[in-house]
Amino acid sequence: MSLLEQLGATRSGDTGALVYGMPQETADGSVIVTVARTGGILRPVARPVGVFVVKDGQATWTAAVDATRIAMFGQTIGLVSATLALLAIVRRPPWPDLSR
Repeated sequence: MSLLEQLGATRSGDTGALVYGMPQETADGSVIVTVARTGGILRPVARPVGVFVVKDGQATWTAAVDATRIAMFGQTIGLVSATLALLAIVRRPPWPDLSR
């Protein structure tokens, strides 16, 4: 039984399915298998999920982290917060009413 069969490799046409890359052997004898998730509405997209590293009979999982997506999410939250704060101040300023 091959490594891909043990991992339960699926076809790349399945929406949301995990797709395993071909195992690559490094110089130190480790085997690296990339994992991606398929999807997309208008066009098929494969987003990286992580990698399996098999060394000395021990498999470890390393998740892929999309730092750009995390940064954009933080900037969007900051922009929305600043907009809501500005709207709150414009509708009811924090200073007292000066008219009689």
